[in-house]
Order: sequence, then structure tokens, then C-alpha cells
Amino acid sequence: MSDNCLFCKIIRGDIPSAKLYEDEDIFAFRDIAPQAPLHFLIVPKKHISGPSAVTEADERVMGRMLRMAGEIAGQEGVDHYRLVFNNGEGAGQTVFHIHMHVLGGRNLGWPPG
Repeated sequence: MSDNCLFCKIIRGDIPSAKLYEDEDIFAFRDIAPQAPLHFLIVPKKHISGPSAVTEADERVMGRMLRMAGEIAGQEGVDHYRLVFNNGEGAGQTVFHIHMHVLGGRNLGWPPG
């Protein structure tokens, strides 16, 4: 983990969050500025700066994030959802710790606006 990373601080409990799930590899919590009725983030506990920094060694935890997105959404009563990863500032990434947005609970148009 990184000392100055917002999500690392959330994972450590230094910053409060509305935690939905935690295990040895990942942490899931509600987004503080939700863009849909259901909007939560899943982050690996290992600090990875973004999607382009994922290595072969990270494949297992990335797969776990994908699998848990569906499980958590289901527990929240949502079976249709969108998964979003942003890679870099130009794509909208504002926290440089890889995170997956899980959005659902309403119709989500395409392309996103």
C-alpha cells in the first residue's frame, strides 16, 4: 500500500467508508458521489496505479474483482450492472489506484454520456 493514496487510506481504515465487502485481496465500498442508484467501487489491497500497470502476477486478483462485482451487486438486489475502469487522467481517472466502478439500479444508456 501507498502512504499517500486515498484508496490505500480507505483500505487501512484511516478514512471512513461504507464498506460492502472485504477479504485478503480486495475491498469494496460505496462511491461517495454515486452516478446510479447502485454505485460502488472494488479495489485491490495491493496498490496498482491503474489498468495499464496490471501485471501477470495481478491476474488472479483482477479476476476476483470481476467475480465479486456480480456477487455484491446481487446482494444489493441488482442483476444488471456496468463495470468501468478508467486508465489515465484523459479517461477520467482521478485516483491512481486501480478501481472498478460497479453501477446499476437503472437503465444505463450506450454510449455513456
